[in-house]
Amino acid sequence: MATRASEARATETKARAEASFKKEERAKEGAKAMLEYQANSRVVREQMARLKALRLAKEAADAAAPPAPAKKAPRTKR
Repeated sequence: MATRASEARATETKARAEASFKKEERAKEGAKAMLEYQANSRVVREQMARLKALRLAKEAADAAAPPAPAKKAPRTKR
């Protein structure tokens, strides 16, 4: 009987250790995923800032340049 009790305790101990290990692994994976998410967010923000700067520079250049004269369509005889 003592053997069965010790086997049960060993099984319980092993199950708790495995659960603890799995919990730690999930925490590590979660931290890694968060780092990737933050890195991707930073890249997106940098690209948006670069594109905004390009757009503003183009708008400023377009505003500074004189408008091109509008060409009138030649009149056609009927």
